[in-house]
Amino acid sequence: MSQQVIFTENPGGVVDTLISDMNPAGVCIIADSNTAHCVLPRLREESAKLKDAPVIEFPAGDGNKILSTLASVWEAMESNKLTRRSLIVNAGGGVVTDLGGFAAATFKRGLRFVNLPTTLLSAVDAAVGGKTGINFNGLKNEIGVFKEADAVVVSTRYFSTLPSVELLSGYGEVIKHALIDSSENLLRVLDYDISGNDLSALQNILCDSVEVKRRIVKVDPYEKGLRKSLNLGHTVAHAIEAQAMRNGVAVPAHGVAVVWGLIVDMVLSHMLLGLDSKWLHAVARYVRIHYPAMSVTCSDYTSLIELMRHDKKNTDTSSINFTLLEAPGKVVPDCIVSPDDIRTALDITRDLLGV
Repeated sequence: MSQQVIFTENPGGVVDTLISDMNPAGVCIIADSNTAHCVLPRLREESAKLKDAPVIEFPAGDGNKILSTLASVWEAMESNKLTRRSLIVNAGGGVVTDLGGFAAATFKRGLRFVNLPTTLLSAVDAAVGGKTGINFNGLKNEIGVFKEADAVVVSTRYFSTLPSVELLSGYGEVIKHALIDSSENLLRVLDYDISGNDLSALQNILCDSVEVKRRIVKVDPYEKGLRKSLNLGHTVAHAIEAQAMRNGVAVPAHGVAVVWGLIVDMVLSHMLLGLDSKWLHAVARYVRIHYPAMSVTCSDYTSLIELMRHDKKNTDTSSINFTLLEAPGKVVPDCIVSPDDIRTALDITRDLLGV
């Protein structure tokens, strides 16, 4: 059965209906500190089923998506006497749906859970598709399982209060989905001004973007083939994020790293697969106008390439595996790319983005 994704402006009412239909033996909310203070008060007012539900709260931030936080969530699940018939509601961004989904999927060998994404990035990416997990040993999403939420409840009303960088982050994944899908979809996505904050127009783009991912995951839930296309931009992005974690600094947001990675991948696609440069320049122009400058220098290349060797997509540490494009909508997974070509692509990307 494919994952149920519900778009609504009444998330509390939809959650109540879902809980009534599931009839669980108790409900518990998992949230980070941001969501607990900014979102949950109103949600609990609007949802009779969540009004008195216990909340398992952990500190916000990707740096807390780690084993010790997961263990504290498990301990709280135990103290709240959750059983295999209980239901978890993960309310928050990608860190919450990743870690909360992993906690639910593993506690007592698996509880049902519903994702309520409160960021654009989580709505279009982390909350949908069944990937859960945590960072480990300085590597992004190193430990996890495939487990889809029973339902995902998406409301754009949460996005109006997001910092602009969070909207940009989510839109990075929207651009990725458009590149995977078609040139028509890509042109429509690049025509939208993400800085304009027109959420009514964004809703239609978001629905289409989620559908791209759902269609791929339905065919290939465990990333044996087609789902590898969703890795576009992520080999570089995860390396940049991992290096930032090791250096104790922060990348502006995950989706920002993704758009930087998309440009690198499109440069490599032009170099190795003949991707028409008009698409590369169109996306690079959008990124240059709307996104923060790429925080990569020449001195970072060696460590970034070493981190890429540890990417989960690789079959061994001697080769680096990329997902590339022949054209929008024509994805080529499992492309082995040499360190020299990666260095060249990073140089060209920095030029294109004005770094």
